[in-house]
Amino acid sequence: MAGKVALLLWAQTLGFAGTQTTWIIVEPPWMPAVLWDRVTLTCQGSGTSSATTWYKDGQRWGQQGHDRLTVTENGTYECNRTSTGLSLPVRVSDGKRDWLVLQVPARPLREGDTVTLRCRDRRNNLGTWVSFYHEEKLLVELRNGTELTLFPLQLHHSGRYHCRGWLKDREWVVSAPVTVTVHVAAGVGGTLLFLLLLVGVIVAWHRWHRVAARKQQERPPPDPTAPPKGGKVRYTHGVSSKQARWSPDVTVPQDPQETYVELWGPHGRPWEPGDIYGNVL
Repeated sequence: MAGKVALLLWAQTLGFAGTQTTWIIVEPPWMPAVLWDRVTLTCQGSGTSSATTWYKDGQRWGQQGHDRLTVTENGTYECNRTSTGLSLPVRVSDGKRDWLVLQVPARPLREGDTVTLRCRDRRNNLGTWVSFYHEEKLLVELRNGTELTLFPLQLHHSGRYHCRGWLKDREWVVSAPVTVTVHVAAGVGGTLLFLLLLVGVIVAWHRWHRVAARKQQERPPPDPTAPPKGGKVRYTHGVSSKQARWSPDVTVPQDPQETYVELWGPHGRPWEPGDIYGNVL
């Protein structure tokens, strides 16, 4: 298989494929898939299997209404469910142009997983020397083995991989590169974001509380004898016709009297029942 081969990660969870809700399961569960194996594709999504339509290289393929397809030809396959839409494409190679193929698990790869990469040749005559490379950097050279295990998987393991091996009848051969993408472990990203937001809210609240307390301390206490500022205020004073109890020598007029005084209050605002002023008479 010439050129770069991308590892297809489909939506086993919505977090890995956005809104993609139709996906393809590959058996055997390795990517890239090759016809050296008996490759079976299964379409997954909402609705019944009768709502499944298969496409090969952009053209309708096979009988409609079957959610499982046994692949006999190389090409790019997709499936469609009427209720959930088109899946991501899956590439299947016949392997005729590839003497060596590097395969990775056909599933989402997450932090902390144990992942095995395997280097295979179509005639099973791979010699004893197999090397694995990450971004053109040699990782390991095996004298007796064709698989590399990464554990625990971390974000920096993402990138392009390829293998190099000694074939008994063709000397050294190199596989096409495969791109591996490692995702953040499920739930870790959301939990971390929530904790950061919570800490931010707590810090902001404490800062606001300190600033408010400082301003309260710096503010001078109100002067009860200070006259009100600006605006018109009506002050009504009622006088009882009875004699005042606190001074038996003082008498008041027999007829009730009312005294009205108008003062300028704040910003020309008319008097309201809630306004409180000092002694204005």
